[in-house]
Amino acid sequence: MADITNTTLYDRDFYAWANEQARLIRAGLVSDLDFENLAEEIESMGRSEKRELVSRLKILFMRLLKWKFQPSHRGASWRNSISTARDDLDDILNDSPSLKSHLPAAIATAYKRARRDAADETNLGAAVFPTASPWTFDQITGADFWPD
Repeated sequence: MADITNTTLYDRDFYAWANEQARLIRAGLVSDLDFENLAEEIESMGRSEKRELVSRLKILFMRLLKWKFQPSHRGASWRNSISTARDDLDDILNDSPSLKSHLPAAIATAYKRARRDAADETNLGAAVFPTASPWTFDQITGADFWPD
C-alpha cells in the first residue's frame, strides 16, 4: 500500500511524484507504488485521449463546413489547415487504435460543436448547416475529399 510520503508528494509536486512512480516501477518496488493515484491518473489519461479525439474531429468538421459554405474564402491556407487536421486525427487514431470504437459518439459530439462554432465564425447562422454530419468518417479523413 502507498505510504503517506507518496500521497503527500502527489498532492505537492505531481511531476516529482510521476518520476518517483516510474523509478519504483523500473526498480520492481511494486509494494511502494501509490496505486490509488496511479489508477486515477491512468483513467484520466484515457479520458484525455477521448477528449482529444473529439477536439480534433471538431476542428476538422469546422474547417470542412467553412470550406463548403464559404467557397469564396477558399485558399491554400484553408486547404493546408484541413490536411493538417486530417493528419492530426490520423496520428491520434494510430497512437490509440481502440479509440475507433468511440468514433460514432465522438463524431456526433464533435459535429454538433463544429456546427455551432462554424455558425458563429461565419455569421451564416446555424440553420445554414446540416444538423448532423453530411459526411462519413471515411470522407472527412480522405485526402481527396473536398466538399463542394
